[in-house]
Amino acid sequence: MGTFASTERGPDPLRPAPSGPALLPVGFGLVADRDLRVLADGRALLGGSPTRLVRLRPRAADMARRWLKGDPVENRRADRTVARRLVASGVLHPRPPAMSPGVLVTVVVPVRDRPEHLTRLLRSLGDSPCIVVDDCSAQKDEIEKAARDAGAEYLRLDTHSGPAAARNAGMRRVLSPLVAFVDSDCTVPAGWLNRLVGDFADPRVAMVAPRVVTPSGPSWLARYEAARSPLDLGAAEGKVTPGARVSYVPSAAMVVRRAAVARSCFDERLEAGEDVDLVWRLVEAGWDVRYVPNVEVTHEADLRPARWLARRALYGSTAGPLAHRHQGSLAPVRVSPVTAATWGLLIARRPVAAVAVAGVSTAMLASRLSGVVDDPFVEATRLSLSATARSAAPALAGFARAWGPALLMSLFVRRSGRFRWAAGGALVIAATRDWRSRPAELGPFHYLAARVADDLAYGTGLWWGCWRARTVRPLIPSITSARRRARSKTPRPHEG
Repeated sequence: MGTFASTERGPDPLRPAPSGPALLPVGFGLVADRDLRVLADGRALLGGSPTRLVRLRPRAADMARRWLKGDPVENRRADRTVARRLVASGVLHPRPPAMSPGVLVTVVVPVRDRPEHLTRLLRSLGDSPCIVVDDCSAQKDEIEKAARDAGAEYLRLDTHSGPAAARNAGMRRVLSPLVAFVDSDCTVPAGWLNRLVGDFADPRVAMVAPRVVTPSGPSWLARYEAARSPLDLGAAEGKVTPGARVSYVPSAAMVVRRAAVARSCFDERLEAGEDVDLVWRLVEAGWDVRYVPNVEVTHEADLRPARWLARRALYGSTAGPLAHRHQGSLAPVRVSPVTAATWGLLIARRPVAAVAVAGVSTAMLASRLSGVVDDPFVEATRLSLSATARSAAPALAGFARAWGPALLMSLFVRRSGRFRWAAGGALVIAATRDWRSRPAELGPFHYLAARVADDLAYGTGLWWGCWRARTVRPLIPSITSARRRARSKTPRPHEG
């Protein structure tokens, strides 16, 4: 069904997350989410992704105040329960005690040719135990020599099977509790594992991933890639889950708990997107996946224009197969019913109706804030206006990215009338907004050209993948309230 199979081997079932009380480990610190707002003298916390309002009873509010001042979680059941729930809601993030990886981690490196990249990576890994899996490289001798010279175990696949199969083959050789997957075109900083392995002191964490950055270069495409690499998920840490600020992490660099996954954890039938699939299957099995951006792994991108565009199209093509596996997680735009109705009425030139919808929503929010803040209606108005305004740019960007090919074709249809101007405006406005919000050493003309080409290549791949997979789910916006998503995924965090 359009799975773009590299092999016919599917992944083995994952192990379920530990059952029993959800207690955060003793000694963990807690820090505020990037967007956290403390309301009503600490009796309510607003933050996370998607945004949640967390009400706290007096005892839980006292705990939160101590943690935000830097105190660690103490060995009391109530403290550990509340800490877990605040972390699960996304308003606070864990800071585990420092740990040394020692021999806890084995690094698996899938590689196909490019021995110079492999040599550079192995040098940066230092003394970490490593398995190099050669995916039937034409430069077999050079790859094997680079692995042997670095003291790594060398494993060769007899047929070209893709990165998922290579990682699985390496995984079957690992005996350590943790396994790190690192692509051969990356380099890691000294001590990179020290920060990442600490999160595994939490028994519910199955995967931790660093930030993957691309260095800038002399060409305008290199500078664009440094600002907007699809592997770079930004500087804001958080829990990884579909629909959140960070909805997946790339397999370019990730650390996995071996007890949480099977020996063949990646879906070998996928040419790309196998990392997204693994992350979402872990979340569905009840595990936590965390993104830790203060550890930065460097990735060297192939910036030959044809290869660059083909890679963007390949990323887009994964949406169709993934939509069959993870229904509801591939929507190009995610908005609440109120936001969708408000913007829809404004576009339809019904401002009075749009204001009425927003007013009803604000009144409902004010009732929830009653008794939590001093002036609930004023606070509700501010939150509603902020949410509606902030949702516009991401929604437009997601729409332009998914529907870019259709928007482009409409520009050449004479009878499209005003829609033709709206289509062109959507592509340009999305690119312009992105240029203004991202630190890029690039002028607006080159950035806009690269961004439009990026969106069109991704969108073309997405439409092709949807056609191959016989689905339109990745093209349809998702209209779901954040409150409903939070109830389905997060325990109620106001107890204690």
